[in-house]
Amino acid sequence: MTELKLAIKKYVPEKIWISLIKIYNFMHFRAFYSSYLISKAPEKHQKALEIVRKKDKVKVAFFLIHESVWKYDVLFDLMIKHPRFEPVLFVCPAVNFGMENMLFEMNKSYDAFKKKGYDIIKTYDNETGEYLDIKKTFSPDIVFFTNPYEGLQDYRYYIKHFSDTLTCYVPYAIMTTNYDAFYNLNFHNLVWRFFSETPIHQKIAFQKQRNKGKNNIVTGYPGFDQLLTNKTPNNTVWKNKNANLKKIIWAPHHSMNELNKVSNFLEYFDVFLDLAIMYKDKLQIAFKPHPLLRVKLENDLNWGKEKTDNYYNKWMNLENGQFENSDYADLFLTSDALIHDCGSFMAEYLITGKPSLFMIRNEAVMKEWSEFGEKAVGVHYQSRNKEQLIHFIENVVLNENDPMQKKRNNFVENNLLQKSNLTASQNIMNYLETQFFN
Repeated sequence: MTELKLAIKKYVPEKIWISLIKIYNFMHFRAFYSSYLISKAPEKHQKALEIVRKKDKVKVAFFLIHESVWKYDVLFDLMIKHPRFEPVLFVCPAVNFGMENMLFEMNKSYDAFKKKGYDIIKTYDNETGEYLDIKKTFSPDIVFFTNPYEGLQDYRYYIKHFSDTLTCYVPYAIMTTNYDAFYNLNFHNLVWRFFSETPIHQKIAFQKQRNKGKNNIVTGYPGFDQLLTNKTPNNTVWKNKNANLKKIIWAPHHSMNELNKVSNFLEYFDVFLDLAIMYKDKLQIAFKPHPLLRVKLENDLNWGKEKTDNYYNKWMNLENGQFENSDYADLFLTSDALIHDCGSFMAEYLITGKPSLFMIRNEAVMKEWSEFGEKAVGVHYQSRNKEQLIHFIENVVLNENDPMQKKRNNFVENNLLQKSNLTASQNIMNYLETQFFN
């Protein structure tokens, strides 16, 4: 359907095409078509399941877009070791911020996973301009997605292109709000299995999804698995080797001007550089922004590319500072604290047992939490001004006065860890085995 629309668009004047799109939306054809696809999905999945059950080897395609939201390390490793699974990692193009950013992100992810020893395949050839047809070259039985948003990745690697395939999804972050975009996009209703983080998240899915969450399975969150199983984290991820320095991660979000303006970056970008200098004999800071922050700053009228590059370079050149934009398991495990305004890290960092500060720029943010989000932010230290931020650094981090430690650990034990003592990845594997091989 997408290819047909693109083919027609080439021969239709722009004004007429825009008018056709408006009519298409006004007549609710898009909504009718989406409802039709969702209603037919279970039938198609059942047919695909019956085919897979007859196979000796199950081909599994993992679609990677951004390195920083990859949550399948442990699951991928389990499949490599399994005699009946054949997993392959494909890096897919992110197309929502232009060709230059697409190539940057694709090459960055490809190089990072190649360095880690993955047999990874690019889906776009920069020299020929051709996109890989995964259906023809690999013909996957299962596809694992890392992102649900249509328009973020090239349409060739979106779920609508794999309606006859068993498709699976693990959220790119453990969700802390009830936003429909996290539960009830067409994607969430089209996917064969949506693996949920906790029973609370599944309950929200039951309430939100058009298909009543019939495709939702609670397995725990695979993003925790590396943090739980890594007993010897690599401390060399920190640039400064002075063992006496406390290690803080600052992770600002990208939503500076949209939604509820959750990001504190514009108010604190100089403050954190000043803090790094002020406490240079006591701590080091890893600047770990959301991947989209840089793109937005480069396109901002008050920032632009030159100012953005200069700012990021300051962190790279600081004696006790660094810029981080890649896999963060070792960074989390070897740190002493996290300071952030990012819902994605709200629960994930708590697994480490370390203290975390949530920065509040806008009180409206505190009204958006889900039942799970309220519990998670409730075991965070909170700041609403510079003085409270400094108090956290001096009192909790430097002086190691952590009165919320017990409350934080209880939350992890009662809400994040699996009662079975299995990792979320193992739970997913066990589920797939019962579906295919038993």
